[in-house]
Amino acid sequence: MPLLRTSNACLAFGHVPLLDHADFQLDAGERVALIGRNGSGKTSLLKALSGTGSLDDGESWQQPGLKLAYVPQEPQFDAALTVFQAVVTGMGEASRLLAEWHQVSHQLAVSEHNHEALLDQLNHLQHDLESLGAWSAASQAEHTIQRFSLDPEAIVGTLSGGQKKRLALAQALASEPEVLLLDEPTNHLDVSAIEWLEEMLMGSGVTLLFITHDRRFLDRLATRIVELDRGKLVSFPGSYSEYQSRKMQMLQDEAIQNRKADRLLAQEEVWIRKGVEARRTRAEGRIRRLEELRAQRAERRNKLGSARLSLDAGDKSGKLVAELVDTGKSFGEKLIVRNFTTRIQRGDKIGLIGPNGAGKTTLLRLILGELAPDSGTVRMGSKIEVAYFDQFRTALDPEATLIDVISPGSDFVEIAGQRKHVISYLEDFLFAPERSRSPVKSLSGGERNRLLLARLFARPANVLVLDEPTNDLDIETLELLEQLLQDYSGTLFLVSHDRTFLDNVVTQTIVAEGNGIWKEYAGGYADWVRCQKENRENAKARSNPSAATDKPSKAGSKPTTKLSWKEQRELEALPERIALLEAEQSALTLKLSDPATHQAASEAIKVSARLEAIDAELLKLLERWELLEKGSVQS
Repeated sequence: MPLLRTSNACLAFGHVPLLDHADFQLDAGERVALIGRNGSGKTSLLKALSGTGSLDDGESWQQPGLKLAYVPQEPQFDAALTVFQAVVTGMGEASRLLAEWHQVSHQLAVSEHNHEALLDQLNHLQHDLESLGAWSAASQAEHTIQRFSLDPEAIVGTLSGGQKKRLALAQALASEPEVLLLDEPTNHLDVSAIEWLEEMLMGSGVTLLFITHDRRFLDRLATRIVELDRGKLVSFPGSYSEYQSRKMQMLQDEAIQNRKADRLLAQEEVWIRKGVEARRTRAEGRIRRLEELRAQRAERRNKLGSARLSLDAGDKSGKLVAELVDTGKSFGEKLIVRNFTTRIQRGDKIGLIGPNGAGKTTLLRLILGELAPDSGTVRMGSKIEVAYFDQFRTALDPEATLIDVISPGSDFVEIAGQRKHVISYLEDFLFAPERSRSPVKSLSGGERNRLLLARLFARPANVLVLDEPTNDLDIETLELLEQLLQDYSGTLFLVSHDRTFLDNVVTQTIVAEGNGIWKEYAGGYADWVRCQKENRENAKARSNPSAATDKPSKAGSKPTTKLSWKEQRELEALPERIALLEAEQSALTLKLSDPATHQAASEAIKVSARLEAIDAELLKLLERWELLEKGSVQS
């Protein structure tokens, strides 16, 4: 029996049907990815299934008593609530009591006054919660908040975009739903948070219906792909790559059928134009068939066109774009960049990877000479023309028309030396001519991203800075953008949490390692992950001296000096000491990468100081280990 179902669903905005007699069913245990072009109606379908939206016609059904949670693309919260209060909001009747109990408990822990009154109030609340059987809900809320690394006492209005997305997911999961509906869950999350979410959803057993442009997230989670295309829903079992091959075959078959139908229609049109001869033959059946062919041709909705992207790199920059030597930067007590050295050359395509708040934008501004370092040197190259793509779309005036955004005061743009009418140029980015004078505020998130790309590419630039360009773009446009950037002859800086996009575009990565340390790696995201794995394996090998001592000595090697009993005990204890320090180092690095840590300056300083102490201690222990293994210590 299905958990969710739509039957004969119809929904239209203006003259374009988003859902055209569409049927859908979600069964227990499935993880279904809903894909389609921007504006095709995916979010509208999700809202209808969740009960927060309606259809023009048809039926949307949920299994009676189903526990369902829906996380929209841009979740809305009361800015005055605490994180805990916001999480328990979705727990029905118990939510008010839980929020009040948490508040009183916090007051009791931090206040030095009114203890008796607070205890009395807490006892009454505990009694009411017990009568509702809500204690497990409170425990679940606290556990979920902790898993998402959120501060339960933080005020919602102070949270960043990524923290609000984690809050929305925490609120949904705290209610322990049977079905979870997610609309672009990876937007505003950093790579580590996305990977954690993947693992959590795969291990939770929850039935899942989700919309995403993140192809790696999609491939790991989806057990079935459902495509919304021209109002119809088509199901493809299996992975996204399997969907791609089957979809290509379907489009080829559709094109063949359309050509056959068009040819038949043309033949029948010639026949009917004979007029008298047609009437004389009295072929009423043939005339009816012609009328049917005309109706079918009129109703046929051709596949949506693809964006036609082009990019002008302008004049070449100098071979050197930027050189940083032992560069450092801090804001107050927060260390952002420590002793970073790199050399950027023309044509490099660099991906920046790091958690939210790590300082990727600050590092970019240092590299491009827009921010002076506190220490070290920055040397800039010559003939550099920089263009920016801003993830927050601050470059777009919401009241401006699309034409004014692209080419203010002119009807033409010049791309690679060729003039093009601005309306035709907008059509390349899938904006219909009748929308060219619409205001920016009327556009969806994906459309605004396309408009910003159109504005960016309308001007020559030999250095591109793209900050989260993939948010809200459909997969087809993403793949076109990838190809464009691969062929771009200028220098690219790409900030993205889309792992597949990074792998397909960049030639090297600069990664935040924590505590202001940035390191450079060849290749894309997958190459960095491989390097990290190799480093862990090497560290593990160092922490297992028996593997080294069991190896036979090479012929001619210098015999080692026998260790004393005390030195042998010291050597045996070193791996455990190093492992404990490395575990503490990993935990503190993760804590330091959390923006919440920096809300209290003293806590960030304390963590940074401890990390420095661990680095020094590990170095000493590793050197001591090497000496002991060689037997070269002196008694």
